[in-house]
Amino acid sequence: MNILYVASGIPVPGTLGGSTHTLEVARGLSERGHTLHVVACSGAGWGGLAALARPISSRLGGVHVHHINVPKAASLLAAPLILRLARAIHPDLIMERYYNLAGGGILAARRLGLPSILEVNALIVDPPAVLKRRLDDALGRPLRRWALAQCRWAGRIVTPLHTTVPPEIARAKIAELPWGANTSRFPSAELARPTGIPTVVFLGSFRAWHGVVDFVKAAAMLLALGRDCQFLLIGDGPERAAAERLAAAWPGRFTFTGAVPYDDVPALLAGAAVGVAPFNTAPHPALRSAGFFWSPLKVYEYMAAGLPVITANIPPLNQVIRDGQEGWLFAEGDIAGLAGAIARALDNPAAARAAGARARARVAERYSWASHCAALEALMRELTEPAAKARV
Repeated sequence: MNILYVASGIPVPGTLGGSTHTLEVARGLSERGHTLHVVACSGAGWGGLAALARPISSRLGGVHVHHINVPKAASLLAAPLILRLARAIHPDLIMERYYNLAGGGILAARRLGLPSILEVNALIVDPPAVLKRRLDDALGRPLRRWALAQCRWAGRIVTPLHTTVPPEIARAKIAELPWGANTSRFPSAELARPTGIPTVVFLGSFRAWHGVVDFVKAAAMLLALGRDCQFLLIGDGPERAAAERLAAAWPGRFTFTGAVPYDDVPALLAGAAVGVAPFNTAPHPALRSAGFFWSPLKVYEYMAAGLPVITANIPPLNQVIRDGQEGWLFAEGDIAGLAGAIARALDNPAAARAAGARARARVAERYSWASHCAALEALMRELTEPAAKARV
């Protein structure tokens, strides 16, 4: 198949989770024999009016990348350019990563009579507690109407949890597919973990609901008890300054790398003993409303690296990481419980190594990008084969 994958406003390549997701899906489908054209941005910022004239096209491995550098909030301005690109490359299917103010890919598919898939990574309609939702309600709900239109026009909707999609959309249209990790990019789980002072790692965006401040507070509890360990924090975001202020009380015990290229992540995780994903949904009204719809790349990448994983005891996280099997769980928001779970992993290195090996086996079997792309390909064939027969 010739596939146009629209990820407006996502830097490819880049250091964001969305960057990793887009590139891994594109590469995974390409490795299955398909031709992939990805619409994204370069991360270089607003490219001026010239950005709306033509995309900047290049090759990234086996993937064609077309950069359209417009502000993410103005993504819909690129719709005519996406339509022109679609007419030039003649895709069999268009897939678009959903964003409130995007939709150029779904529009192009509708205009050209092509099958389409809407990839949904977050709640489509925010709960009333979110300011954007209240503003939309006050203005007569134009964003909701546009979101519903995209859902209705799409042939299928792919999302980790069906509650991200408004209830007006038929459940049969929605395919629940978790995101994943590229296990081939990480060292084998059978490699010996580093010896010496153990390192506990946090990877991800430093947003409030990712729990990075909870992580530092739990780490401080362990250090106060005299435990000899190091803490590595990979990534960046709005909570970084607060986390660094707390960590300053323990000089030499915390390392903050900032945002790093995706290719550097495997080596950083290879030096760790435990991976921590201390999600706390309290600051995130959408997650509180619809359930934990986020399919966390950090958890899958810890697993791919053969690390035992510490995460919150909430579904579906507690279905990916089973307590005492691939890692250990703690009650969401319980900092002492988080510290205790880390301590359990550190106190029994043999059990931790066994949990890490089970984690790698589980992610390879059920949560890899290869598995995701195989399921995605099956959906694409369901959509394109009837369309191809209709053209004969």
